[in-house]
Amino acid sequence: MNDQPKDPWARFRQATRARIGLGRSGDALPTAALLEFQLAHARARDAVHSAVDFDRLAADLAPYPTLRVHSAAPDRATYLRRPDLGRRLDPAGAAALPSAPTGGAWDVLFVIADGLSAAAVQVNAAPLVHACVERLAHLRIGPLVLAEQARVALGDEVGAAMGARLVALLVGERPGLSAAESLGVYLTWDAKPGRADSERNCISNIHADGLPIGAAADKLCWLVNEAARLKLTGVGLKEDAPSLAGPDNDKKQGPDLINPARGQNDNP
Repeated sequence: MNDQPKDPWARFRQATRARIGLGRSGDALPTAALLEFQLAHARARDAVHSAVDFDRLAADLAPYPTLRVHSAAPDRATYLRRPDLGRRLDPAGAAALPSAPTGGAWDVLFVIADGLSAAAVQVNAAPLVHACVERLAHLRIGPLVLAEQARVALGDEVGAAMGARLVALLVGERPGLSAAESLGVYLTWDAKPGRADSERNCISNIHADGLPIGAAADKLCWLVNEAARLKLTGVGLKEDAPSLAGPDNDKKQGPDLINPARGQNDNP
């Protein structure tokens, strides 16, 4: 007969990634809980300090064309100490960007920035872009811009230089102790230097244990279509998309949900 008392927290741990009911050994954590915490902390540090393999990312994004740019932060250490430099292009990157295409601006420009989690970008960026491009076939999408040592506002300079109506910047989010591979997306209409955070829409927590790729793509593409219709993003663009949650979400067909031509996007 097992005389060990049952763990009353076990069923709660199955429903959350939060560290609850860890117990104690004397006045400290049990060894197993301590080791799990140290492992999560090490993964978070690795996510921040590791580098995205942009060559591999470009291959994962094929057949879509890509461009490479770098922020004004010359290395990772400077990037972490000087957030302002991560928001600006270096001179070579700015000069290498093509201007607006003949026949008008790009409808959507995807910028993929390493941000604060290389793992998030390496794992989640390409699948999300592929899912979105398939759903946005009715729009004119520019070449994919891969930005190294970049923060969110760098997308404003890229979008202005390339003549994009809308910039969707994918970026590795600051890792926590329960998720080191979380990707975020920032959507900015008429991106240009000086845009405030209130002028953007954000989708966060995109990873295997958070918002799935299919749900994130549906949400992002709904916002893209609404931004194009209203010609704005930020606090003026309210996210009242129909609920897409559920076990079959990744199997939903995006164009049926978001293509304005089919009448699915006409909200009051």
